[in-house]
Amino acid sequence: MIRFAPVVVAVAAALALAGCESGGSSNGDPGAKPLPAGQSCQSLRGELNKMDSQGAQSKVERASRGKVDPATQAVADRYNMLLNQYLGARCHV
Repeated sequence: MIRFAPVVVAVAAALALAGCESGGSSNGDPGAKPLPAGQSCQSLRGELNKMDSQGAQSKVERASRGKVDPATQAVADRYNMLLNQYLGARCHV
């Protein structure tokens, strides 16, 4: 969980800023986003856990620092997409 924490904080901050800019509700909260069809908080968490155990976090960090091979970028993109869905749907609350 400690390896996962910096990414959660960064994505949560980005989502919070995006909510402030988009107008959202009267308190600036855009509300929870619906999950894609066939997804649940549990399925997203399971896939994120699996990717964490396979070293996705280091690939995300490498990709954020600069150019990486297409396979590493694909893992980083998938991980970030799942994390955005997880946080956007407020699965972490």
